[in-house]
Amino acid sequence: MKKAVHSLRRRWASAQGAVATMTLGAAAWWSTSAHAVGSLEGGPQVRGLNFQPAASRMAEELHSLHWFMLALCAVIFVLVFGVMFYSILKHRKSVGHKAQELPEPLWVELGWTIVPLLIVIGMALPATKLVVAQKDTTNADLTIKVTGMQWKWGYDYLKGEGEGISLLQTLDPEHRRIADEGARGVKLDNYLLKVDNPLVVPVGKKVRIITTATDVIHAWMVPAFGIKQDAIPGFVRDNWFRAEKTGDYYGQCAELCGKEHAFMPIHVRVVSQDEYTAWVQEQMAVMAAKADDPSKVWTLTDLVARGASVYAANCAVCHQANGQGAGPFKPLDGSAIVTAEDQSEFLQIMLNGKGAMPAWRQLSDTELAAVMTYAKNSWSNNTQRLIQPAEVMAAR
Repeated sequence: MKKAVHSLRRRWASAQGAVATMTLGAAAWWSTSAHAVGSLEGGPQVRGLNFQPAASRMAEELHSLHWFMLALCAVIFVLVFGVMFYSILKHRKSVGHKAQELPEPLWVELGWTIVPLLIVIGMALPATKLVVAQKDTTNADLTIKVTGMQWKWGYDYLKGEGEGISLLQTLDPEHRRIADEGARGVKLDNYLLKVDNPLVVPVGKKVRIITTATDVIHAWMVPAFGIKQDAIPGFVRDNWFRAEKTGDYYGQCAELCGKEHAFMPIHVRVVSQDEYTAWVQEQMAVMAAKADDPSKVWTLTDLVARGASVYAANCAVCHQANGQGAGPFKPLDGSAIVTAEDQSEFLQIMLNGKGAMPAWRQLSDTELAAVMTYAKNSWSNNTQRLIQPAEVMAAR
């Protein structure tokens, strides 16, 4: 008997040790895995249960409307189900109650018709007021056209300070590489949210956003500003925001737009007026430097060098740095179209797109000529042939 008791005690101690080990292991996993990244200011929050912190008056109004609706629905839920469960318990058959047919007075009929109507009106009025305010894009200080493309964003400053600036916003190649490798051991607060060219706007200014798309439906969304607007091919929609705080704010495409949907982040940098003016001057200088004369005749070496940067910024995400392609994106290395002596088909695909390949008309003649020349003379492609900007201009 003593031996049996002693054996049971040993087993119990062993089980306790195993439970303790599992508990410590789970705690260690939670501390290293669940807290691998921190909250990103202007972006996702660790254990975030509410909306992201508001950075505009519109977002604050949306938050208030959300809580008003939630509280109202909670009160209705408690009242309706409270009366129902009270009636079920208090008047159940097991305590002697019997079902009766009761007359339905007129005031009851009117009550359960008028009260819900008043509740709906009470919910609709503030919601309608907010929707109308969201669509009031008049008197904007800046107007920016946002173009969704598979899978990047194009920004064109159409009106206001910075008019004429155009830029493309794509996912940082290093973040894409990390994602392709499974993101093992990565501890980046801005994982898959880092871009090459943030959209820059001044604080306290009303910014009108005009959205459209070149291929499929996208959606431009920045939660901290309370803005989400679909970008639809062939249509133009508009919305606006006014950032009340400087800083970096993040969003993502909110419409399923294809296999690279997860790699279409949005980064808006809100700066002071002086910083914005300096940024505009810097961008104007960069654009002036890039405004190459399409009639200029380039050497093969210079075009390949220029094309390498264009390829890394715009093409490597789909065709990969080694030119091998992936999925629907065909390899450029060894491609008969790329290495062909006749450039017409290659040019038409670059300008108009084909299949999963989007059109690249937003690039300048020199940039297109450079990236095509780079593709013709990289990896195993050693054609020693080049395309001059004038050829691209003629093909347009």
